[in-house]
Amino acid sequence: MAAIPARTLAFRNTHTDEAVKVTYWEGGEYIPDALASVNHVLRDFRTGDVHPIEPKLLDLLTLLQSRTETTQPYQIISGYRSPRTNALLHERSGGVATHSLHMEGKAIDIRVPGVRLASLRDAALGLSLGGVGYYPSSDFVHVDVGRVRRW
Repeated sequence: MAAIPARTLAFRNTHTDEAVKVTYWEGGEYIPDALASVNHVLRDFRTGDVHPIEPKLLDLLTLLQSRTETTQPYQIISGYRSPRTNALLHERSGGVATHSLHMEGKAIDIRVPGVRLASLRDAALGLSLGGVGYYPSSDFVHVDVGRVRRW
């Protein structure tokens, strides 16, 4: 029986310029120290609050990376959002949900160097694993592990 390959992701936070590349799953298990590193880089950069990122979101990103055939790091526009930050953003924009999945560590706003934004959106839609939002004027795609939907 063939070994199941490890799952590795790379991120660069566009606001803090912090970067991390981690193997977060190996040998059938999530790796706590790697998850903690991801949680830190995807924290709410406005408040510094750190929250656990849902491992299923990382699995979705791994599948998305495979679909787009790239190993480039994900550029993170927004990972975890504290309730305070989410309320602030909701006041400024009708496009921010009151009860955003970002506040649960179940959503992320991304782009990938060398991958057209529309291609990233289409690949995410093809996975049918959660919500996909397309924001070409802001240059990012939102993906989450909530119910399957699109906007």
